[in-house]
Amino acid sequence: QVQLVETGGGLVQAGGSLRLSCAASGRTFSNYPMGWFRQAPGKEREFVAAISWSGGATYYADSVKGRFTISRDNAKATVYLQMNNLKREDTAVYYCAQKRQHSGSYYARPEYGYWGQGTQVTVSS
Repeated sequence: QVQLVETGGGLVQAGGSLRLSCAASGRTFSNYPMGWFRQAPGKEREFVAAISWSGGATYYADSVKGRFTISRDNAKATVYLQMNNLKREDTAVYYCAQKRQHSGSYYARPEYGYWGQGTQVTVSS
């Protein structure tokens, strides 16, 4: 059974930085693409970033491009989300997710079969 555990959330001032981590277990981590999504109060869960199984390809939502960086360490079975120049609108619960398979969209929620419990990120002005 796949388990994904996010850490690193917290309260930060606008313009600050945070790094989220997601430790995975249960399937061969290096075989599967990974993604980060977020959900703000009253809004739907939205795509933030994704990374291919090798780390050779990355994908970002327009709203975070140039500020967030996704990376992975297959030896540690961990995916990261470095968030810089945070804005109030980045406030949300952030979820780590693992794709069901290599093929298919990196942006679509249904493509991800496994989810973490989420970690809160709050950006204050």
